[in-house]
Amino acid sequence: MDYAKESLRLHKEWNGKISINVKCPVNTKEELALAYTPGVAQPCLEIQKDPNKSYSLTWKKNCVAVITDGSAVLGLGNIGPAAGMPVMEGKAALFKAFGDVDAVPLCIKSNNVDEIVNTIYLLSDSFGGINLEDISSPRCIEIEERLKKLCDIPVFHDDQHGTAIVVAAAIINATKLTNRKLENTTVVINGAGSAGMAIAKLLLLIGIGDIRLCDINGIIDSTDNRLNIYQKDLAIKTNKNKVKGKLIDALKGADIFVGVSAKGCLKPEMIKVMNKRSIILAMANPIPEIMPDEALAAGAEVVGTGRSDFPNQINNVLVFPGIFRGALDVQAKQITDEMKITAAYAIASLVSDEQLSKDYIIPSPLDKSVTKVVAKAVSDCWLKNNK
Repeated sequence: MDYAKESLRLHKEWNGKISINVKCPVNTKEELALAYTPGVAQPCLEIQKDPNKSYSLTWKKNCVAVITDGSAVLGLGNIGPAAGMPVMEGKAALFKAFGDVDAVPLCIKSNNVDEIVNTIYLLSDSFGGINLEDISSPRCIEIEERLKKLCDIPVFHDDQHGTAIVVAAAIINATKLTNRKLENTTVVINGAGSAGMAIAKLLLLIGIGDIRLCDINGIIDSTDNRLNIYQKDLAIKTNKNKVKGKLIDALKGADIFVGVSAKGCLKPEMIKVMNKRSIILAMANPIPEIMPDEALAAGAEVVGTGRSDFPNQINNVLVFPGIFRGALDVQAKQITDEMKITAAYAIASLVSDEQLSKDYIIPSPLDKSVTKVVAKAVSDCWLKNNK
């Protein structure tokens, strides 16, 4: 199938992938008076007295905003807010289809951090959560950090944390399959943008032994003035043995490669310098850092990509519907590191020891049971830590 041509045809036919359904009847005078004026005044007054009642009297308990500035849309780059809307609509459709979460796509016509933060904060009372999407790095990190301090609802940048959680789940199972202990495992992450940094942080939290984080110039070093403050901080916390050089140098004696970078940058000869039974998660889209057949031929035991036409698809849809579903169900104020770790282990648990194989380290993105398991784990984690 020519996906580009067929998708364009369908988008014209759909004229938008989501719509609003009316839950209340408005067919009689009485129904109109209850849904709108004069009856609607009473819930307004109740919320005025206690703002938390907006969770029970409006759609807030089941509604998130999916927000971008259009600066880093998929692999298309800074295409602008209007051009980013099809992706935001698609994300909203996935929220509903997989998590039964109502999501509103919003595209902000600004790349200014202050303007974006202020706009989202001013709108935040309308929603139970904020899902940031496709905002360029490192601005996305600052935007999320500032909003988390300002807002009393969960703020979650899926490109960072959704990616990190699904990668962690895959690594938990892949290390089990290859008889590795997390604390004795070395991971090389190629791509030191927001996703790569979030993956590194979460892998450290789950106990990975060491991480070597690379960008286009090679292994990052805290003395490199080209790095931003977030990269410098991670450079200090990673690469215990102070390995220097290019990607191939980072891979010597490593166990796992995680790619959030560019097509074709991982060569077969690079895999050959890794430890035996290596794990390759090559997630560049649409063409991965190395094709699975090449990686396997070079000695890798487990290979995952971001694509649906190969085994072990590493896809954020395994994460965001469930993590928001769980957070909304208990009116969580934020999504904590503990909730992220819990989500990763919940996803990993859905592949039993009997099912676990080199072609099946992570559930299918189409498995809608994942959302319920992740949501329960996340909500239980919040309640346990916020009694």
